[in-house]
Amino acid sequence: MEYRNKLVLAPMVRVGTLPFRLLAAQYGADITYGEEIIDHKLLKCERRINDAIGSTDIVEKGTENVVFRTCDQERNHVVFQLGTSDAVRALTAAQLVCKDVAAIDINMGCPKAFSISGGMGAALLKKPDLIHDILTTLKRNLCIPVTCKIRLLNSTHDTVELARRIEKTMVSAIAVHGRRVADRPRDPANWSEIASVVDALSIPVIANGDVFEYEDFDRIRAVTGASSVMVARGALWNASIFHPAGSPVEDVKREYVRKSILWDHDIKSTKYTLKEMIMHYTSLELPEGKAVTKSENLADIARVYGEEKYYESINTKRLGVAVGSIHALNGKMAI
Repeated sequence: MEYRNKLVLAPMVRVGTLPFRLLAAQYGADITYGEEIIDHKLLKCERRINDAIGSTDIVEKGTENVVFRTCDQERNHVVFQLGTSDAVRALTAAQLVCKDVAAIDINMGCPKAFSISGGMGAALLKKPDLIHDILTTLKRNLCIPVTCKIRLLNSTHDTVELARRIEKTMVSAIAVHGRRVADRPRDPANWSEIASVVDALSIPVIANGDVFEYEDFDRIRAVTGASSVMVARGALWNASIFHPAGSPVEDVKREYVRKSILWDHDIKSTKYTLKEMIMHYTSLELPEGKAVTKSENLADIARVYGEEKYYESINTKRLGVAVGSIHALNGKMAI
């Protein structure tokens, strides 16, 4: 896993799932982060191979909910982002997924109340000893790269000092979101403070914040000195941001729908991502938005975007695989 000179899809809750990660990779993302998943959640899960669609699933026991889904196609570039506030718990959780992902990242930047109240996310920024404990425990016990993602602290000096301490844990890279915990998305990202971190460290720094079009990759590199750049909202609105030529958002939405069908994606997450795309450009009150909102399953979504034939072909193939598996099982039982 190489972290220099890379274009990176940021972790986004409810968005950074398998279909969207593969979509971003198709358009040129070198590294794709999954949505943050809390260690407590993983401890209730088990790993399963899903032969019907060719995926590896982390499934919550009892509810059967798929908490994380991945596949061989993304094995070498997908990063699992973990929410944690305890080194031992973090390691136990990471060991469940480490064979199926390229790296483990610890979320140290989420400012949401649910994360901070649990001592996770941005709450870790005030606990450098705990940060050191978590990262060194993972580094000692995992055979894949370990990284973390932070926000700016109250002063540039504090941010640089924390980053230096993180570097001493021997992590492979650090992503820096150019906003403080109190900042909102509408507040401009401070690229110059990211530059101070880049200057102070020898490990790769991934710059994050206010990248909304392909040309912004070069702009943030020029200001920060970071060779790798992470993008969140810009990718959500149009995942083809990773390609110099880009693609019309209508084509991107259809491709996302096809990937959601192919990987039997959760309908709620599929609708959430599509609605985020729609709202950036138009309104959910227009026909497309209303149709997506009313959709109850992937078949409905397929009809909205003219992908009925694709939906039927995928499900026909799936049915054939299932029937073949039953015949094979019956044959073994007969023997």
